[in-house]
Amino acid sequence: MIDTPSLVDQYCHGVLRTELGLATFEARLARGEGAPAPGTTLFDTQTGFAVRRWCPPLLGLEPHCPPARYLARRRELGVLEAGRRLLRGSGITTYLVSSGLPDDLTGPEEMAVAGDAEAREVVRLEPLAQQVADTSGTVASFLANLAESVHGAAAHAVAFAAAPSPADGGPALAPEPPGPGAVQGAAARWLARRRVGEELTDPVLLGHLVWTAVATGRPLQLHAGPEEPGVRTDPAPLTGFVRATAGLGTDLVLLPGHFHHRHAARLAAAHPHVYADSGAALARTGARAAAVLADILELAPFGKILFSTGAQSLPELHVVGAHLFREALDRVLGAWVAEGAWSPADARRVAHLIAADNAHRVYGLR
Repeated sequence: MIDTPSLVDQYCHGVLRTELGLATFEARLARGEGAPAPGTTLFDTQTGFAVRRWCPPLLGLEPHCPPARYLARRRELGVLEAGRRLLRGSGITTYLVSSGLPDDLTGPEEMAVAGDAEAREVVRLEPLAQQVADTSGTVASFLANLAESVHGAAAHAVAFAAAPSPADGGPALAPEPPGPGAVQGAAARWLARRRVGEELTDPVLLGHLVWTAVATGRPLQLHAGPEEPGVRTDPAPLTGFVRATAGLGTDLVLLPGHFHHRHAARLAAAHPHVYADSGAALARTGARAAAVLADILELAPFGKILFSTGAQSLPELHVVGAHLFREALDRVLGAWVAEGAWSPADARRVAHLIAADNAHRVYGLR
């Protein structure tokens, strides 16, 4: 068994504070996969089976117990106690929590207390811009306040995050910042038509936001493809932006969906300032997670790969992400040690790099 005593979840969200019924729980479990076939359940997925394997023992039940029994026990304990047991049972020692989602999710401080762990904030750029727009009356004040807010957030955040990857590789991923005139025009149009709290999707403003964040020197997490599970978008337009940011002092951490982990690993291999996340690619593969991890290890240098769960809303997803990662790591590296391809010492060293050490280095964690 390859031990990983320290585990830094470098990309995750908080958990819901409310009790969930069966249908609501399944919707959060699936995260956009759609309704199940008539007479079936979304527990009949790789994620669902992984939840039933790893989570019931943390709540005092046997592994693989029926979903109804598991959720009844969850309600019996209450959302706070169940969440505390699950997060502490994950073995995660540090959470980097992405902020700004519209759901009522716990923030870094609550995650730290519930999980008996360290927690730091990753500031999502789009919600930050929306908050600034809600309190800015003119284009000039909006742009000035936006720059101030981004640089102010850099004082406490360990990183920024954004999802500026439209399917056509639009201006948000352009290899240079948009000009002042384009930014002012885009801001005027957006402020004139938006409603309070409306999501920012304008590609010029997204590009301006991303380049403003790059100027702070904080690491920048970029979704390589859309966040919605099951939607396949070519992340190749990131390549020009990646090349343009080389040498600027800002590390890029690519968050690929399941279908894009190989491309992200190749970019990490090709550019010194680029890193690849393994979490989103592993989280939905369940018993097949080892094959995906082996893919990533085949393409990217080991010092460029970071663990995460990519979990959101359910503490069960933090548990599943951590256990799938550990199991996949043990299967892949353990097999290479058994074959004589790797020494046990090298396997342990690489495991520690991916589990925590790379994240400590990239984000300046103590």
